[in-house]
Amino acid sequence: MSTHTTSQANPSFPIGFAPLEGTPRDCEDCSKGARLDFGFEYAYQPIVNLETRSIYAHEALVRGPQGEGAATQVNDDNRYRFDQACRVKAIKGASALGMTECLSINFLPNAIYKPELCIRTTLEAARVHGFSLERIIFEVTEGERVEDGPWFAEILREYKRCGFKTAIDDFGAGYAGLSLLADFQPDLIKLDMGLIRNIDRDRARCTIVRNLVRMCADMNIQVIAEGVETAAERDALRDAGIHLMQGYLFARPAFQAVAPGAFDELPVRQS
Repeated sequence: MSTHTTSQANPSFPIGFAPLEGTPRDCEDCSKGARLDFGFEYAYQPIVNLETRSIYAHEALVRGPQGEGAATQVNDDNRYRFDQACRVKAIKGASALGMTECLSINFLPNAIYKPELCIRTTLEAARVHGFSLERIIFEVTEGERVEDGPWFAEILREYKRCGFKTAIDDFGAGYAGLSLLADFQPDLIKLDMGLIRNIDRDRARCTIVRNLVRMCADMNIQVIAEGVETAAERDALRDAGIHLMQGYLFARPAFQAVAPGAFDELPVRQS
């Protein structure tokens, strides 16, 4: 297969992305990634930018076929196929909805056989549905335990090399923490909601978040606060230097739809 440069008009395979061979089983699963014995759909929740009063991205959240909470049907036998199917369906759904902002897709690092190979399904889905690679964020939860930290960092580096943005979700509540940042600097980190809950009344949380924001700024990493539920939390986070936020205060996930962000009650910051 020939290689191409990435572009807004024709997202495709990046330069130097040479084909690699996996096992017959791996390649067959990749080509049939959508074939699972259970169905699922997506709800999309916006991540807002308070500085521009606009939507920065939409996170794709797995739901059941009728919008119900997704049943736990992922196991060692279907983990790889589920991860591949999630990518394709999220991109296809975002394209069908006319999404013009970034799309954040959760992925399972323990479902990756080889990053250079397993990413092909995503590249092809982006090409088919006209969704530029630069608008796709791959988001991994810090709670997804990965025994081999350097290997995990290599996965993220490969995704970044292909033109995707990378994010670590639930930062501050999982296994990797600062040690992962030492090995790899993602484009974004999402602060766990447990860290920002009642931050307006908790001096320790406020101090931790302020210093995390400074540290990330030094490494050119953007910070997203997730799970924001009150105006007081929003204002405290804003004062700490965070302008990307996600939570029920702004919008609930919209099933098979794009939800607008709520900015009506947001006070204009005085310069």
